[in-house]
Amino acid sequence: MHNIAILGCGRISASHVAAIEKVNDLKLVACCDILEERAAATAAKTGCTAYTDYEKMLENESIDMIALCTPSGMHPDHAITAAKAGVNVLSEKPLGTSLEKVDRAIEACDRAKVLYMEVKQNRLNPTIVLLRQALEAGRFGRIHMITSNVLWTRPQDYYDMAPWRGTWEFDGGCLANQAAHYVDMVQWMGGAVEQVHSFSSTLGRRIEAEDTITVGLKFRNGAIGNINVSVLTYPRNLEGSITIMGDRGTAKIGGVAMNKVEIWDFDAPHKMDDQLDSVSYDPKSVYGGGHYVLYRDLPGMLDGTGKSYGFVTAREGRKTVEVLERAYG
Repeated sequence: MHNIAILGCGRISASHVAAIEKVNDLKLVACCDILEERAAATAAKTGCTAYTDYEKMLENESIDMIALCTPSGMHPDHAITAAKAGVNVLSEKPLGTSLEKVDRAIEACDRAKVLYMEVKQNRLNPTIVLLRQALEAGRFGRIHMITSNVLWTRPQDYYDMAPWRGTWEFDGGCLANQAAHYVDMVQWMGGAVEQVHSFSSTLGRRIEAEDTITVGLKFRNGAIGNINVSVLTYPRNLEGSITIMGDRGTAKIGGVAMNKVEIWDFDAPHKMDDQLDSVSYDPKSVYGGGHYVLYRDLPGMLDGTGKSYGFVTAREGRKTVEVLERAYG
């Protein structure tokens, strides 16, 4: 049995709680939030112990891993605190809003010899697993372009209910928040990024950072990438997609959250094509269902006996933060 604790009992923590409850080898023993009522609500639902003091929770409880569900800009400091307590870390996306701070957290976890991982649950979408298999099988040939669109809507009250949202210190804009998984997806599929350029605006929301952005990338292999993001889409979430184009194949995983195979054209058939009728799905939310798959594989990760697309080391996760910093210039 592995003991899990959650830091931050806001919106995304519910996905962690639901996933942990489904895995027999995991137990949620504690949760912590600076808002006592939030921590109490999670504790009442799960039977874990509620805290408002993070360090006291680490001191009092026997914890194998802490899930960081706090504002992005706080992730590095919270990871460092866990490392000092000898606790493994699973951070929500992105690892932070500053590459320098992320690197300090990586160094702290290395010194403490604890795992430092990032949640990349969209890598576990059945549609994305199939796309990655096609890439690894060389079905695209030479890749020419990778594009991603995140055309969602977030009303002003989404930002007003949590003042840290949309701030440079704790969150960033739509690229760093809503599209962080898509930035990861593009660089995971495309490889090392050599150049990043962007144009952004804040057009419809009262926030510090951008609500609309387009990012151009050039990969080391010569391919071109493009990421378009907006939280001003009317009247509802429209698209969350990634498209890969090569000289032997083109595929688009679309839907609202990379949940539907929309284009799948290759120069030759493959046995993996038999999965096309089964991998698309209707997501309950834009978060997808990957948190459960991630936690299902967690005992093996903690024991050192397993691996998963969804468990990304902090060194891999920092690639997303690097692209974000370069896009924000």
